[in-house]
Amino acid sequence: MPSTTPAPGKIHWVARLERRFHAWRERVARRKGRTPTAVPFSGYGGEGWIRVVGRVLIVPAPKHTPEGEAASVRGWRSFAGIPIAFAQVTVTVGGETHEVVADRGGVVDAVIPADLPSGWQTFHMSVEGGTPTPGRVFVVDPAVRFGIVSDIDDTVMVTALPRPLLAAWNSFVLHTHARQPVPGMAVLLERIVRENPGSPMLYLSTGAWNVAPTLTGFLSRHLFPPGAMLLTDWGPTHDRWFRSGTDHKRTNLRRLADEFPDIAWLLIGDDGQHDDEIYTEFTREHPSSVSAVAIRRLSPAQAVLAGGRTVVDDHSAAGVPWVTADDGAGLAERLEAVGILKA
Repeated sequence: MPSTTPAPGKIHWVARLERRFHAWRERVARRKGRTPTAVPFSGYGGEGWIRVVGRVLIVPAPKHTPEGEAASVRGWRSFAGIPIAFAQVTVTVGGETHEVVADRGGVVDAVIPADLPSGWQTFHMSVEGGTPTPGRVFVVDPAVRFGIVSDIDDTVMVTALPRPLLAAWNSFVLHTHARQPVPGMAVLLERIVRENPGSPMLYLSTGAWNVAPTLTGFLSRHLFPPGAMLLTDWGPTHDRWFRSGTDHKRTNLRRLADEFPDIAWLLIGDDGQHDDEIYTEFTREHPSSVSAVAIRRLSPAQAVLAGGRTVVDDHSAAGVPWVTADDGAGLAERLEAVGILKA
């Protein structure tokens, strides 16, 4: 059963300050009678195990329209929840109960034993004896040999994320229902999943766990296929001011190669956020774990907003098909040409 537990290190002073701030917010909230909630996110698993991801938060009351539907809100509300550090979380799956511990940022990321059928399965997560919240994991059949890993920002959703001011605007100010999909990407991913039944679909992004519910709603609203979400915590780590998005992607890709050694992944990204460089490195390290790479080219204006392009032009040593196009329709044509999609 896969397991990865990072070793603790010296805590950066900014991280200590952040922790004290959230501890103060937690004390104030609890004095007002508010209690934490376990918020599970979509995970994945294999034969005999699942990777459960979620977060423990004291969350503000959700807003609804007069018709009772979830209202569009400013992005900053995604960051208004109070993370509960080192919370004891109960995970129930397959009739078995497991106790796991959240990290300093309230994030739960644990591998637990579970014998479940392949496909989407349900687990429940609770904290402090509260009402269990259902979550889902996609269990990969041992016979599956193909999977999809897709970036989100500027690959399936237009964000121009790398530039700090635009990142702040998209994350904190823009209404959640105002975000726009990249043309043709929903159709492309749905087609790939349909032509490869049983294959895992994973969304690997440098985005923060805070926006996971927003991203899930965005993907569903624009008809993207459901998939496991692999995001990162926002803010300082134990040894630096901010988390490294490239390290997050590299670590998770290597983890997938270890967890599913028989699967060859179709890697989808864009040329504005180091995806080309990361995928090149991963393909060199794990050539049998990559079936093809598809890179969405940003428009000149988008590339400027995103801080330029970071394309590695020479892919001759990759040994796998490497295609680029401006949108989902163009990538579909090129994936057809190299045999990844049916013509």
